[in-house]
Amino acid sequence: MIVLAATPIGNLGDASRRLIETLSNAEVVAAEDTRTAIHLMRALGVENRPRLIALHEHNEREKAAEVVELARAADVVVLTDAGMPAISDPGFPLVEAAAAAGVTVTAIPGPSAVLTALAVSGLPTDRFSFEGFLPRKQGDRLRVLGALADERRTMVFFESPHRLADSLGDLVTALGEGRRAVVCRELTKLHEEVRRGTAAELAAWAAEGVRGEICIVVEGAPERIVDLAAGLAQVQSLVADGTRLKEAAADVAAATGLSKRDLYQAALAARPPRP
Repeated sequence: MIVLAATPIGNLGDASRRLIETLSNAEVVAAEDTRTAIHLMRALGVENRPRLIALHEHNEREKAAEVVELARAADVVVLTDAGMPAISDPGFPLVEAAAAAGVTVTAIPGPSAVLTALAVSGLPTDRFSFEGFLPRKQGDRLRVLGALADERRTMVFFESPHRLADSLGDLVTALGEGRRAVVCRELTKLHEEVRRGTAAELAAWAAEGVRGEICIVVEGAPERIVDLAAGLAQVQSLVADGTRLKEAAADVAAATGLSKRDLYQAALAARPPRP
């Protein structure tokens, strides 16, 4: 069996009793960084010294088959440096391979930077999306953010401190300076900070330099209210550009939430009579 074990994202007091018991009895531990795993076990008072296997982003696809075979005979505990394996951390290829091979995968729930940031943000939590790390290059970053401009759900991102100011500036460009956002820094650690404001305000603040582990939580796009007349105008514009009426009605319906049938019928009724 493969056991995905969540580890503290900062405060060691968040380590669960189940995590400590599992590490105390583990025969094999696959770790993102074996040195970090050893340090964690010592800090938690775990005296067990299991077999350690390095499983990180550079080798996990090559190592997955080997680890899966080991898991047929003994439980393999999977650790990343912090948080839950496979969530923007090594682990997914291993879980994918285990599922295909019929090997059981379970998890020890625990700390999550994504959920912690979302919970303390003060932004809506009923629906959200996790977008991982934004691209390093500005052009790629702007394309990703542009595609999310109409995302209605609250969005959670990871970001490195030295790119934070640039990414917040790109948020302003792609989503507008008034979009609400929250920067969560050093969650559960001694210098934890939750900074709320508009994208523009946070970009100005971050320009002075920020340190630590960073999560950005961004408000979803406001609901666009489009009446039938406005929707009809969009359909007519698409048709004038060469789109077939049925396709134009379907596209506008998908973008606005209006009825495709109502848009189609309205467009037919608005056509000038044939001579």
